[in-house]
Amino acid sequence: MIRTTIVRTLRSSFLARTNRCVVHHTQHPGRILARCCSSQDGKYLLHEQDGLYDHMTRGIIDEIEFDVEDICKNADSVAQRVRDRKGEMQEDEVYKLVDLWQERCRVKGQVDELQEQRQALANQGKDLKGQQNSAEFKDLQVKGRQLRKEFNEASRSETELNSQLYNILLRLPNSCHPSVPVGDESQARLVETVGEKPAFKFVPRGHLELGERLDILQLRHLANVSGHRSYYLKGAGAQLQHALVQFTQDRLYKQGFTPLVVPDFFYPAILEGCGMMKSRAFDTQIYTLDSTKHESLCLAGTAEVGIAGMFKDHVLRADQLPQKAFAVSTCYRAETWSGTEPHGIYRVHHFTKVEMFGVTANDDGSESDRLQQEFLSLQKDLYSELGLCFRIIDMPTQELGLPAHRKYDVEAWMPGRDSFGEVSSASNCTDYQSKRLHIRYETEQEELKYAHTVNATACAVPRLIILILENFQQEDGSVVVPEALQPYMAGRKVLTVQDGLPMKYTGRERRVFKQHKKKFSKYR
Repeated sequence: MIRTTIVRTLRSSFLARTNRCVVHHTQHPGRILARCCSSQDGKYLLHEQDGLYDHMTRGIIDEIEFDVEDICKNADSVAQRVRDRKGEMQEDEVYKLVDLWQERCRVKGQVDELQEQRQALANQGKDLKGQQNSAEFKDLQVKGRQLRKEFNEASRSETELNSQLYNILLRLPNSCHPSVPVGDESQARLVETVGEKPAFKFVPRGHLELGERLDILQLRHLANVSGHRSYYLKGAGAQLQHALVQFTQDRLYKQGFTPLVVPDFFYPAILEGCGMMKSRAFDTQIYTLDSTKHESLCLAGTAEVGIAGMFKDHVLRADQLPQKAFAVSTCYRAETWSGTEPHGIYRVHHFTKVEMFGVTANDDGSESDRLQQEFLSLQKDLYSELGLCFRIIDMPTQELGLPAHRKYDVEAWMPGRDSFGEVSSASNCTDYQSKRLHIRYETEQEELKYAHTVNATACAVPRLIILILENFQQEDGSVVVPEALQPYMAGRKVLTVQDGLPMKYTGRERRVFKQHKKKFSKYR
């Protein structure tokens, strides 16, 4: 089996302007490194600087390996995988990949043959040293120019084929676990329901009304401060966030997790390596720094990126696995507007989250499945200890994104919505991330293999604050603090309603532009 690596990268602005491509052949048979400029009409647009391929071009990381021959041999099953996920990639692109690969192999053979002919011609020229004016030498010069022209044309064709191949390869989704339901969100499979919904003798309030009455949550009058979908936690609200984080950390310490503090921003290459690629989703969900004023960096939407980045380009010993780590971070998400989303802190631009991340072996393929189940069990223990009613959902193919092999969502009961809402997830990414980030381990036989990675949310603070306020509210508007959190709240057992607000707003209300009046009217 030949493992082939095709790398598509940006060179300099000069190459981008002239649309030139340069191909380099590595020392490994069947492995090529193609450096190309980005095509603006391509379906996959690379970040112009500091993307995964830019890092490869500059020699910062090794090439990414794709088993193209295996993909071509199993084109029907790969096309089915693409069809089931219904992402931006189309299934006919898989068959286009097969045609491109066959053509690339043909052209590669032509390039190699022409190179051999050029070398043979060069050797003949050496034999005629000192006979530059002879007819035989001049004939060799003519043949040499013709071979060089044919070689350059074939090399350009090969490079373009490599570019098209990688444009498809990089957008291929991970494989799916056999038990994953096929279809959209409606096909999600209920695994189990834990806990009981609270029974109220009054009409329950939503978390925003409760938070404002308790004076622990502020969303109003922030349009001119930090914009839409931002918020302040005040007093007991901030204390509740710290309590949730400390409560979660203490449980993870006991389970052998290593605590980490990770950066908030990363090069696009790291996000691409985690499966957060340059696409419509990338453009609408990720904040990027202005590259004309700063380095080309992105704000992370999850600590998963930071932890994965720490393991990047590292080899672990088999007896060190699994590695389990967690990080508390501020997550930044440029959430697209949803007119159906209730006002509040369910979907915001910034929030604190405790993220679990694991690196495990891939000896029999079941190690990451077991680690995912371990993470899911920890989530169940955390939310059960808080006294919540929640359910475990085995998510269908169209909800997996690119990197996940299997994903479970945890949805908890939110009385203010009168429905379940997502509070966390647990994803098994198998070797999708480790191949792109070169996370490997050494077996007892001294063989290097790609590890498997698993990630899961332990505590998404705003969602848990919603759950606590809405599930433990009382008729007078006060909220009982779950018993498990009371030791972290300085012994406070109840959050009580404030008699009056400590501040009076004197600023101007932000005006809504006419073209946005309909969209924003429900939130004014």
